Amino acid sequence: MSDSQDYVNVDSNNIDVEPNPRAGQVPLSTSEENTLALFAHLSILLNLVTGFLGLVPAAVIYFAYKDRSRYVAYQSLQAIVFQLVFFFGAALLAGIVALISAPLVLVCVGLFGILLAILLALVPIGALVYGIVAAVDTYHGRDFQYWLIGQWLRKTYEG
Repeated sequence: MSDSQDYVNVDSNNIDVEPNPRAGQVPLSTSEENTLALFAHLSILLNLVTGFLGLVPAAVIYFAYKDRSRYVAYQSLQAIVFQLVFFFGAALLAGIVALISAPLVLVCVGLFGILLAILLALVPIGALVYGIVAAVDTYHGRDFQYWLIGQWLRKTYEG
């Protein structure tokens, strides 16, 4: 289906510019879109408990609602990519730096290696806070974009 078919239905009596949901699907209200975007971004909190299942709710929201709302699809896709890149990538990087720097601390680096490992371990916590900010912004109807990821995904998604 082309983009024009997704957004414009031409009838002999009127022109409808709302999204064209598949048969039997009702378009989401703005409140529903904001709530689903909130849940997609807050799914990062599951990583605190499970370590890795934060991607599941965002992916479920994306696949369940991508045809009913481009806003929900975009926000949930951002949440997925953000979690993959920043949370898991930063945690892995912090672990690698900690493993490499531990022996060096004993030999020549001193406390600098420990401080670096601690700072890198704080990156996932920063990602959690950033995810919560995204959730609150989207819940209040603001079009949130993650730094570096948002523009790239928007160009790719709309492109």
